[in-house]
Amino acid sequence: MATTFWHDEPSEPTRGFWDSGHKPTLIAAFLYFDFAFMVWVLLGPLAPDIALALALTPAQKGLMVAVPTLAGAALRVINGLLVDRIGPKRSGAIGQIIVIGGLFSAWALGVNSFAGTLALGVILGFAGASFAIALPLASRWYPPEHQGKAMGLAGMGNSGTVLAALFAPTLAKMFGWNAVLGLACIPLTLVLFVYLALAKDAPGAPAPKRLSEYLEPLKQADAWWLMGFYAVTFGGFVGLAASLPIYFTDQFGLDTVLAGYCTAGCVFAGSMVRPMGGAIADRIGGVKTLSVVFAVAAVALAGVGAASRVDAALALFVLAMLALGAGNGAVFQLVPQRFAAEIGVMTGLVGMAGGVGGFYLASSLGLAKQWTGSFQPGFLIFAALSLIALAGLTLVKPRWRARWTTVAGVRI
Repeated sequence: MATTFWHDEPSEPTRGFWDSGHKPTLIAAFLYFDFAFMVWVLLGPLAPDIALALALTPAQKGLMVAVPTLAGAALRVINGLLVDRIGPKRSGAIGQIIVIGGLFSAWALGVNSFAGTLALGVILGFAGASFAIALPLASRWYPPEHQGKAMGLAGMGNSGTVLAALFAPTLAKMFGWNAVLGLACIPLTLVLFVYLALAKDAPGAPAPKRLSEYLEPLKQADAWWLMGFYAVTFGGFVGLAASLPIYFTDQFGLDTVLAGYCTAGCVFAGSMVRPMGGAIADRIGGVKTLSVVFAVAAVALAGVGAASRVDAALALFVLAMLALGAGNGAVFQLVPQRFAAEIGVMTGLVGMAGGVGGFYLASSLGLAKQWTGSFQPGFLIFAALSLIALAGLTLVKPRWRARWTTVAGVRI
């Protein structure tokens, strides 16, 4: 007998996407997520300048840009708990205030050591944890048949990484890299006011549970599979976003501004395709979409390892980011189909896994460069992880399609 994870009572006639939810909240979720992501990866575009000023090794550079990702991963679980207990709007406001305060303090006091960069990375992790707030903030307003699009549009806020790559190197050249930390507080504060004015928690949120109940999904294998898939798709996306400025400067000798432009192009591709990935998953199913994603990402990342020219590497990175960005949207088309009642905590858990994947990729590239003199082993290993994810998806696909039943023709 099939298991139903969404209610199957007779539903109202399907409404169009824009009429089925709350547009001001969707806009607020996007803006909050966008500028939080901008500062989450801020150390990546600034890494060449910081490394020069503090005489960092390749491994230290890799760890520096990876720490915000790992901190964001851990804090996403906490934010997932907060979302289900105090609501996403208040949770987001708290996180944004912490980030603004941390950046202002770092600017005022200065960051003068490798340990200082790691401490700043932990604070920036609060910005990365915005993922576990923005997605349920938007998602709870939309019905199952529009989950892919709603999650994709809110999640498109990861385009904030483009802003960091475009503007941080230029501002650092004009004012110094430490000044960029203070300047980032300006748009963050403006967005906080817009967020507080527009965002509204959806009615009918699940009642608060005991803390132990929030981790119930981890007793089910499906949760671990979804976390693993997101560790590859989002981990690849954010790991590359943080590492590409270092890669382009070290591998091809580009200056920081040009490296930032190259990074921005790659990240823009992955960010803009995320809602498309959700929409495609709504139409043909998240499983089928992810199958293509993992295959394309594996080929592109393996090819990057052997690329000897900057134009070839750039083209392969764009292809990889297109695949990974679509995969991010596809995973979050599946999550609410299976864990509708636990969407807050599952967003945190799956987001945590994505952050762990990003930490691994960014730190492993630095280690590969220091130990072997080449980034290639790091890319090859992550390409292999994409193929492992494809094999795992192929394994669980028959069971998922047999047991998951949904309403309104939603496909998995």
